[in-house]
Amino acid sequence: MNPMTRLLAIMARLRDPHDGCPWDLRQSYASIVPYTLEEAYEVADAIQRGDMGELRDELGDLLFQIVFYSQIAREQGHFDFHDVARGIADKMVRRHPHVFADAEYRDDDELRQAWEQKKAEERAARGTAAEGSQMDGVARALPALIRAEKLQRRAARVGFDWPDARGAFDKTREEFAEIEAELDGADEDRLQDELGDLLFAMVNMVRLLGQDAEQTLSRANEKFERRFRAMERALLTEARGDMASLSLEELDAAWERVKRSGT
Repeated sequence: MNPMTRLLAIMARLRDPHDGCPWDLRQSYASIVPYTLEEAYEVADAIQRGDMGELRDELGDLLFQIVFYSQIAREQGHFDFHDVARGIADKMVRRHPHVFADAEYRDDDELRQAWEQKKAEERAARGTAAEGSQMDGVARALPALIRAEKLQRRAARVGFDWPDARGAFDKTREEFAEIEAELDGADEDRLQDELGDLLFAMVNMVRLLGQDAEQTLSRANEKFERRFRAMERALLTEARGDMASLSLEELDAAWERVKRSGT
């Protein structure tokens, strides 16, 4: 029995109404979504850390989620795992006519435009683009940074975009000024709107500088955590006592020492 066939058989057994696992039998599409998201992030984490052994395991966990959804759909008579695999295989062949047919594209930009056009045609064929909006197909469940970037890229297709990063940078200055105007006695809803506008403008600037907003913030998170941990170790070595008992000036001085050390 090949590994994929074995995995499908295990999943079917886990969902067997008579001899299956009670926990697995209680699950639904909606109940396993949080686990799917968690597994996807764990795959990304293993890649960032370069841990190939863990990446193999996490990819298996993510694959199991797909098998789980497919088993529930099979029980309900909608589709099964083979339909899922067949569908993605057909889609990849359809969207790569320059590989599987005789289409030719001059550059990556033309290739990207053809890819997006094919996706739009598929949405129209499924009847999911009735209004014909450029915003169609941008999933609401995406992390906010990723969704902001996708919305901006969709708007850019029809020319609704800054010509370069300088315009987006100036927009962030404008949004900072609007937040400053709301700081004293601000209405909470207005302040949240202005803060959201600033974040959205910053994502736009990052995009136009050729960077990925999610990865950029993730990198900043990693740097902050690395430096904070180094500061904790340094203060412990110096026997400075509980960090919470130190003044902000003392903590800031320790932070600057860590930064100067190249951490």
